[in-house]
Amino acid sequence: MDPVVYLGGLVVLFLLWVKVKGLEYVIIHQRWIFVCLFLLPLSVIFDIYYYLRAWVIFKMCSAPKLHDQRVKDIQRQVQEWKKEGSKTYMCTGRPGWLTVSLRVGKYKKTHKNIMINLMDILEVDTKRQVVRVEPLANMGQVTALLNSIGWTLPVLPELDDLTVGGLVMGTGIESSSHIYGLFQHICVAYELVLADGSLVRCTAEENSELFYAVPWSCGTLGFLVAAEIRIIPARRYVRLRYEPVSGLEKICQKFSSESANKKNQFVEGLVYSRDQAVIMTGVMTEEAESDKINSIGHYYKPWFYKHVESYLRANRSGVEYIPLRHYYHRHTRSIFWELEDIIPFGNHPAFRYLFGWMVPPKISLLKLTQGETIRKLYEQHHVVQDMLVPMKHLEQSISAFHNDINVYPLWLCPFVLPSQPGMVHPKGNEDELYVDIGAYGEPSSKQFEAQASMRQLEKFVREVHGFQMLYADVYMNREEFWEMFDGSLYQKLREQLNCKEAFPEVYDKICKSARH
Repeated sequence: MDPVVYLGGLVVLFLLWVKVKGLEYVIIHQRWIFVCLFLLPLSVIFDIYYYLRAWVIFKMCSAPKLHDQRVKDIQRQVQEWKKEGSKTYMCTGRPGWLTVSLRVGKYKKTHKNIMINLMDILEVDTKRQVVRVEPLANMGQVTALLNSIGWTLPVLPELDDLTVGGLVMGTGIESSSHIYGLFQHICVAYELVLADGSLVRCTAEENSELFYAVPWSCGTLGFLVAAEIRIIPARRYVRLRYEPVSGLEKICQKFSSESANKKNQFVEGLVYSRDQAVIMTGVMTEEAESDKINSIGHYYKPWFYKHVESYLRANRSGVEYIPLRHYYHRHTRSIFWELEDIIPFGNHPAFRYLFGWMVPPKISLLKLTQGETIRKLYEQHHVVQDMLVPMKHLEQSISAFHNDINVYPLWLCPFVLPSQPGMVHPKGNEDELYVDIGAYGEPSSKQFEAQASMRQLEKFVREVHGFQMLYADVYMNREEFWEMFDGSLYQKLREQLNCKEAFPEVYDKICKSARH
């Protein structure tokens, strides 16, 4: 048994004991106590286990051999499912609480669970400039290895625990996406086990329709077993410039112009109110001014979004040199700004210096221990959403977010959306600049009502030909969903590959009725 799953089982037993002993009140009403005393230490154990496992496997060069064996075992499980009469849909056997998505899929209890234990980096090919990885390898693992040998991913999504499989089958973005696109656009090949048990490799030239249909499909076309991803040379630092901007129109103009400037390797915006924001632009560099180096990733440092806000409060611009890996995971420690709701004093200097080395708690453990009461409270009084809208509609979009949910800060991340086949592409036949607007927190709108407000926001996003990330709550019905996304190629492949008896349609995996 995977030790992580075993530890999860111990957590479940502990929660049962908690209920028996009458301590459930603490978990619900004083959750920070439970998080600090229990989840933070357990999160450290998880991290140590994953780090040691990845280091040993890669150093022993045993990952490729183990990979072949594990893929054959997946094929065997699929063949057994067929022999048993294909009575239910298939899904991965990975427990739902281990995913970064906030919801645990109900379908795990009714579908045939296929065990997929693929979490290693298989090969770094610097001549071809690609890294070949298994689907459960995560971003923390990938950056630690690649940066140590002078390479990096062109698009490296923020949180350490995001996995390659989740970023391929869902999506991923980073502040370099205005140059490189979404995570799927830096992938050059996928390897999948299909519904018939066969193993297939697809690229833009080989099995190209499947290659373009896989992103956003959420595991409903086959089981991803490996991906090849582009890599580029890394530098030691990111030279990051902070620019406070006031006024919504000026914010949007500044952000749009910086996003269109390809000299900027990184562009990001944090909007602290409708009329106040800090726009950040960066480039990788090997040299740094020693008095301006800021290693923001150290546990005792202020949370990044609070550090950025200090430029806004002082109404001054500034330049810093941030170590590359620290920059990539600048929002990891505070889970953007979500940790403030869980540990209100988490950014206090005393807490950071004494306990900051254990932060953040694993999102998976937070999910596992949230309980039905907390889940319902979060659903009704908390928003975690990413909406992808055309840059030309940015001002209109921020106003819509303000009116419908009124959550700040808002995260702005630009990306180029190529005109390619698949579920997500621009309305026209040309590449288009888009922006991800991330809203995470408790809505301040007096009129906020979870379902009605989110449906109103989803309607707006559809009208401007935008897209909703599928990790969060989706309130659209099936017709509205396929109005937002282009299902033509996806449905064609579902028919050709006999997926309809093997996997549910993507909507049936992400709609609210399929999730707790």
